[in-house]
Amino acid sequence: MRTGRSTLVTALTGALALGAFTATPARAADTGVTVTNMVVNNGKPIVVGISEEKYPSLSFRMTWPAGYSSGDVTAFPYLYHDTTAAEGAESGIRTGHVVYYDDTPRSANVEGDLYIDPRWTLDSTKDATTWKIAANIRLWAPGSETKLKAEENLTGLGTVQVKRAARATVNASPEPVAKNRTLTVTGRLTRADWGKEAYVGYGDKLAKLQFRKAGTSTYTTVRTVRANSTGSLKTTVKATTDGYWRWTFGETSTTGGATAAGDYVDVK
Repeated sequence: MRTGRSTLVTALTGALALGAFTATPARAADTGVTVTNMVVNNGKPIVVGISEEKYPSLSFRMTWPAGYSSGDVTAFPYLYHDTTAAEGAESGIRTGHVVYYDDTPRSANVEGDLYIDPRWTLDSTKDATTWKIAANIRLWAPGSETKLKAEENLTGLGTVQVKRAARATVNASPEPVAKNRTLTVTGRLTRADWGKEAYVGYGDKLAKLQFRKAGTSTYTTVRTVRANSTGSLKTTVKATTDGYWRWTFGETSTTGGATAAGDYVDVK
């Protein structure tokens, strides 16, 4: 996984990532490696569904001790919460891959991504929280692929929010509808439940009903409605002109926002 070239590419997805963290017994020793300017997912929350794999980007600056090269250092960022950094290195959100771009004999800019498969990485809705950013650092004897000199978990590199993905649906009826008659607009809000591996009702959530007149590009909020305990929405409006109806809501500290695709209604 290591090379003496100035650019180091390390692929660590899935089972390979597990091996990268567990193959060598940990040694609590100062490696002399520093990690700064850590940025995960461009500084934005990571929104995760129930099955889609995610690859949040990461970048940071790394320096290492004199007498070593980038090929003698492995740096694997990871995310953890509600546990120790050491345990988090084994059970948290791990590195997908990293690429080192050396710019001096003792430093490099590093880019890569993390790897999240919600079916394995996220156990319950409690994982929708603030995760700490750390990096597992290993320093190898110069030119050696087997002799580990030191290993440590660098902490305090920042935090990132992991959120549950959400969905919104809409249905406006009857279609078509006579002008100035009553139009009933329904829908449902759901969000990912990683423990159940399903989208479940997002109850008691406020959502905006919006309308876009045919031939225009801008939606306007008509009213705000609170979903019931199962996430269902329902309201009535007067049909005055052709156009599209949709439900939308913004993100919270634990859940991403969602907007339904517009439902077109022909007004006769």
